[in-house]
Amino acid sequence: MLEWQATRKLKYDPRVTPLGKILRETSLDELPQLLNIIRGEMSIVGPRPIVAQELIRYGSAIAEYQSVRPGLTGLWQCSGRNDTSYDERVMLDREYVRHWSMTGDLAIILKTVPALISSRGVY
Repeated sequence: MLEWQATRKLKYDPRVTPLGKILRETSLDELPQLLNIIRGEMSIVGPRPIVAQELIRYGSAIAEYQSVRPGLTGLWQCSGRNDTSYDERVMLDREYVRHWSMTGDLAIILKTVPALISSRGVY
């Protein structure tokens, strides 16, 4: 399917149950990631984790991406989530890594709250 090839997401994914849809829309499906943060495998803020099949999409940016821990939220999430293209996601992940700062992380956390409430780009 072209949508999957372009975005690695399906807006109307037939595998998602009604309960799963609610969990996604409210971002409650992300709560288990808190265990990964506690274990030190993830950060609160950082690029989203990607699967091995997606590494090639990062091209020369993969080294930058892999230089930081993945995060529960990040610049991509508060910049439109799935309403952005995959290329935009890569660009936002690179921008985050290149310009990381504690104040930047705080700003992302603060921008994540309205993104969660609005459920914009969630699917």
